Amino acid sequence: MEDHLKDFIHFMIVEKGLANNTIESYERDLNSYMTYLKNVETISQLNDVQRAHIVHFLGFLKEQQKSSKTLARHIASVRAFHQFLIRDKVTDHDPSVHIESPKLEKSLPKVLNLQEVEFLLDSPKQHDHFGKRDKAMLELLYATGIRVSELTGLNLGDIHLTMGFVRCIGKGNKERIIPVGKTATSALQQYLDNGRPQFVSKKNIDDALFLNNHGKRLTRQGFWKILKKLAGEAGIAKDLTPHTLRHSFATHLLENGADLRAVQEMLGHADISTTQIYTHVTKTRLKDVYSKFHPRA
Repeated sequence: MEDHLKDFIHFMIVEKGLANNTIESYERDLNSYMTYLKNVETISQLNDVQRAHIVHFLGFLKEQQKSSKTLARHIASVRAFHQFLIRDKVTDHDPSVHIESPKLEKSLPKVLNLQEVEFLLDSPKQHDHFGKRDKAMLELLYATGIRVSELTGLNLGDIHLTMGFVRCIGKGNKERIIPVGKTATSALQQYLDNGRPQFVSKKNIDDALFLNNHGKRLTRQGFWKILKKLAGEAGIAKDLTPHTLRHSFATHLLENGADLRAVQEMLGHADISTTQIYTHVTKTRLKDVYSKFHPRA
């Protein structure tokens, strides 16, 4: 059974070209699924899996108080796995066909207002190379709306400051070109001239744009720690995540009249319905402003 799971993961990496985070999610979900089948249902052959077994597995997850989002992700993983097994003629039926995903509660993304963004972007103290790096990262995130994994994945050759754009490899290894504004360009130039050289290590020659204090590529976890620290210094009480600047980028563009298709292109969304959630955010913010300031609201 484990060999078939390895084949599936290999298929997702090589033929589907999925992002590392997506692959890790599939692997984690399916490992728990296979463990359940073997230990609880005592199943040793994947062709013996029936719809009832998957239903029981979902019930097992519910007993662990897993969220609807987690359940839906597990169902998607299990469904993709069983479709692969039929494709490779490992099994002769798909027990996941009539399994319904739970309805997800749509929650609007949390965004910063303009003042909060200013406070956050001004929080890095640029008297040393750490401050110059942190300033450049925050400015670039807000200027482009790229994901943190895309930010930490950037190499020196991906930044074109004279042309004013960044080349980014997103989900599914899809490339996109995103404009970079003057403020972010200036912060990046400062970092490249007076910040990055001090991070470079003779032992660890790395082409990464953003480096840690060992001269290696900064990780997502490393950025997360930096962001939490800077948010505290900026006095931002909101529950800030690395994705918050991406949400704020999209929302502020739409609030100022940007075309939805253009925002979709910059964010790298395959489906415009994903981008449309930001139009709901702007409407909600308009209602809040109306309620707060209209004398007869």
